[in-house]
Amino acid sequence: MEKGKISAAQMAMMMYPTIIATAILLVPAITARHANQDMWLSPLWASFVGFLTVYIAVRLHQFYPQKTLIEYSEDILGKFLGKAVGLIFLFFHLHISGIIVREYGEFVVGNFLFHTPLVFVMGSMILVCSFAVRGGVEVIGRLAELSVPVVVMFILIIIILLIPDMEAKNMFPIMEKGIMPSLMGAIVPQGWFSEFLLIAFLLPYVADQNKGKKWGMISVTAVMLTLSFVNIASLFVLGGITDHFVYPVASAVRYISIADFLEHLEAFLTALWVVGVFLKISVFYYVLVLGTAQWLNLSDYRPIVFPMGFFILLFAVWSAPNLIELTRFLGGSSLFYRFSIQTGLPLLLLLIAKWRKRTNNQKLIG
Repeated sequence: MEKGKISAAQMAMMMYPTIIATAILLVPAITARHANQDMWLSPLWASFVGFLTVYIAVRLHQFYPQKTLIEYSEDILGKFLGKAVGLIFLFFHLHISGIIVREYGEFVVGNFLFHTPLVFVMGSMILVCSFAVRGGVEVIGRLAELSVPVVVMFILIIIILLIPDMEAKNMFPIMEKGIMPSLMGAIVPQGWFSEFLLIAFLLPYVADQNKGKKWGMISVTAVMLTLSFVNIASLFVLGGITDHFVYPVASAVRYISIADFLEHLEAFLTALWVVGVFLKISVFYYVLVLGTAQWLNLSDYRPIVFPMGFFILLFAVWSAPNLIELTRFLGGSSLFYRFSIQTGLPLLLLLIAKWRKRTNNQKLIG
């Protein structure tokens, strides 16, 4: 099915843009709406879901080392229930892939390509990603290894260039209304952290599997720190009106002006953001076609790459009538939807797997 191998570090680098790419645009406004000046704390609390999800994925992998989530669902629950649960995971990833593509399309059309049809923008990105997916996990891993350091460096440069426009007083008073506002602000971002379940599909192809947990946790920490610093930068620059912007980071970047020479950096931000979204869509796309091929017992996932791309485009079009409804969904009802399938359901599988192992051990002893 998949002959390629990646390192644990490459897996972590694949996951970093997979979480950050869309979170960096939408999370600041969502957290500011609930946490106000404590918005920088919200990613810290939300990251606990990421650490838990990585732990669940690694523990399941230890029970079934050579199998993905789709494959060992049948081992844990039996053929019929396992197939049903596998179908739930696949439909979820198809839906989320469509939403990610829609987020990309709405941002590009709404900020740059005003007169370009949304379907064309989304379809062209899916087509480009499909070639990376056909290349396999090694290709995506190497692309992430090359791109992530550049993306991280640019984020740091943006934050440094924003320092002259920052007002630290926007941060105070800290926890004016206690810890609850920052916890409320963490509710929606935890949906992004629960996306670390994707490593349950990648771990079987990691060469140094004993380092999988370590690098998974490092990736969660990197995402948490990035979102916290981005939230701080947005808060310091935009202050109490952060939640009034759909994309606070893009709005904050427009403030950068060094000696009337270095300005309008939002174009560079968008270029690197497109790279991050490309990696995010590619990872979700790859997991979707790999899982579908395993669910259908196919010998190779590549023949279904382009047909699945068409379905992703359909779901991108159907996911929401407009950007306002999409943002409302991501900031509201998607919370339970994403957490229950990406963290809750795998946790249930882990508990059942542990119970089955304990029962089998007792039978062997008896």
